[in-house]
Amino acid sequence: MSNINIKSPEVQIREVRLGSIIGFEGTAGELVRCARAGNLQDKSRSFSQCMGCSSRNAFCQLSMIKDAVVINHAPVGCSGDFFGFNFTYRVGQMERNLPPAIGRYFNTNIEEKDTIFGATQKLEATIREVYSRLKPNAVFITTSCASSIIGDDVESVANNLTDELGIPVVACFCEGFRSKIWTTGFDSAYHSIVRKIVKPPRKKSNKVNIINFWGSHIFDELLKPLGYEPNYIVPFSTIADLEYISEAAATIQICPTLGTYFGAALEEIYGVPEIKAPPAYGISGTDDWMRELGKVLGRQEEVEKIIVKEHIRVIPILEEYRDKFNGKTAYVTAGASHGHALIALLRELGLSVQGAAIFHHDPVYDNGEPDSDTLLHTINTYGDVHNYNVCNKQAFELVNILNRIRPDIMIARHGGMTLWGAKLGIPTLLIGDEQFGFGYQGVLNYAERILETLDNREFVSNLAKHSSMPYTKWWLDQSPFSFLGGNVHVEVY
Repeated sequence: MSNINIKSPEVQIREVRLGSIIGFEGTAGELVRCARAGNLQDKSRSFSQCMGCSSRNAFCQLSMIKDAVVINHAPVGCSGDFFGFNFTYRVGQMERNLPPAIGRYFNTNIEEKDTIFGATQKLEATIREVYSRLKPNAVFITTSCASSIIGDDVESVANNLTDELGIPVVACFCEGFRSKIWTTGFDSAYHSIVRKIVKPPRKKSNKVNIINFWGSHIFDELLKPLGYEPNYIVPFSTIADLEYISEAAATIQICPTLGTYFGAALEEIYGVPEIKAPPAYGISGTDDWMRELGKVLGRQEEVEKIIVKEHIRVIPILEEYRDKFNGKTAYVTAGASHGHALIALLRELGLSVQGAAIFHHDPVYDNGEPDSDTLLHTINTYGDVHNYNVCNKQAFELVNILNRIRPDIMIARHGGMTLWGAKLGIPTLLIGDEQFGFGYQGVLNYAERILETLDNREFVSNLAKHSSMPYTKWWLDQSPFSFLGGNVHVEVY
């Protein structure tokens, strides 16, 4: 039974929809076997140092739509990360040679008196004021814990203002306490877009949707020989661009953690086929992904020629890097699917992956296809991963593990995690561009950066000598998972 229901204002959270978890320790193989057997249970932490918020993840997509406005219906503290998204928006414009503009983000400043008397009038006044100033082509309202707790009827406000202003005013229900899986925020943003922005197709086009963050536009060159054009969504799209993504020939997602809901929704509702192979990381993964792309687009012969050509170009260089990385060890910390992809990529380069701290785990994706499982693909292609920890950015667990295993390099996807490796004297590599490692060239891209990082360890060596950790010997002597208890997974063989 499908879990995609655009008649509902709210998306079903990942814990319910997919059975996603944030607590696990063991091997990657154990995790996959438990998930496949239907015996996977989340483990609860008796101590938690931090939590991600779904609202932030929803905002990170909606805030990058060029001609829309985002109104955060929340206390002003919830808007503390506006500056970060505005920075990303500005940098992304420069990289794309777009006219410079600041992000159009607003907050309703829910105060104590509003929690008693309600804040819908304040929300209505904010929307009208924003519209009179900026004349956007759409307004998105992101909800908060406060607006939900006091029961503000945001959906009715959105519907009434849509009629009044003549533009889509869209409620995005992403309050932080709804879900402990931070990626539910992506689903909330995409649900609001599919529900109120996307229209039925007029005709099919030669465009291919690329569900991405704000990374480099690598798909222009890849799709052109196949006779197709990329349509990057959601960042730096316009409302007009999004209205007819239903006309695309296919949908590619650079990371199922990001786009599992969006890709499945576009296929189920509008018949846009989703490329369901795991993303193209490593040679084997890229081969499989390219063949799936060729099959969906009807370009199998062209794809096979590209595969042969790229193997001839890449593999001899890859062998040289493998010799240099022989005997080197690595540790990975990243979001779910991207983390699995990084493990595959490191194994492809010949590094020994000693473990991984992955921010959550989705036992299935919204398309329901078992072959889409990125972790299963990595295990089947490169072998099991020991010291596999599902951990929602709990730095105290990460530091304890790193202090024990001392890898030659740590690969991180999120900036807040990189300092812990560096403070221990472990060379740490952060790649902000999520498409940097995608495809055949991506393997070589990472190889070069890893080699540079390993060859330049003087900074982290000095940092380790002159910095202190907030964690005491008492904690570092304990098991990293001392606070991870509650339910346990059940092995089924």
